[in-house]
Amino acid sequence: MGQETYWASDPSELLRVREGFRLDEVDPRGTPGIDADKAAGHAALAEGAGILAELQEKLYAGNQMGDDPRRVLLVLQAMDTAGKGGIVKHVVGAVDPQGVHLAAFKKPTEEELAHDFLWRVRKQVPAAGRIGVFDRSHYEDVLIGRVRGLAPPDEIERRYGAINAFEAELAASHTTIVKVMLHISMDEQRERLLERLDRADKHWKFNPGDIDERQLAPAYRDAYQVVFERTSTEVAPWHVIPADRKWYARLAVQHLLIDALEGLSLEWPAADFDVAEQRARLLGS
Repeated sequence: MGQETYWASDPSELLRVREGFRLDEVDPRGTPGIDADKAAGHAALAEGAGILAELQEKLYAGNQMGDDPRRVLLVLQAMDTAGKGGIVKHVVGAVDPQGVHLAAFKKPTEEELAHDFLWRVRKQVPAAGRIGVFDRSHYEDVLIGRVRGLAPPDEIERRYGAINAFEAELAASHTTIVKVMLHISMDEQRERLLERLDRADKHWKFNPGDIDERQLAPAYRDAYQVVFERTSTEVAPWHVIPADRKWYARLAVQHLLIDALEGLSLEWPAADFDVAEQRARLLGS
């Protein structure tokens, strides 16, 4: 069974934010576009891992041997426990790590605060031939910044335009941008936070501040809505993925990455040496 058999509709289009999109109309427990249950979803994810790994290797090899300038950037945004770490581990983790650049943006340091908000982000843009992953990203500066009042309203407004310009610049420099928001329900988040409290091996993941952030969930939903309206562009569209079912979210992100890489029409680079000659030399050695 080919992986495309599992999808009744193309998630690249189905999950894409377009004009008129409303976050509050997305069912976090939904599985749009998929013709599979959890077991079949896991099977599809395993099958897709091999496809993704080969595409990533072609991207990396093309740069190593042929100076191919192309790269892919996956931007992951979500509320706590929505599954960003699971995407990194179970989707991106299936490919060769030497071809991946992961950046997780935490609270800015004093040095970073002394510069424009994009200063630290620019330093983490993946090199050519790599898949870059932003586990949280420059969007924190218009999400937390807006909800927590960490910057004045006029500065937040400026940042939307700066983000669009930055992403257009990336796209013009051979970067394919995949922006994903994992949409989790409040009930499911509570269950995942409770699991972190109930299991000693997950205590390290729990942050008491996560409960405080839950109280601000309506404000965050409003902030995300503005982000989608202001920064979902042709060169860097947003995709909103229901995240209550982990298997679905992982499969959907995997599909988006495969779709992005297949769109590059990657080929194995031609050898820059005489293969027959080197074979003869090897056999004679």
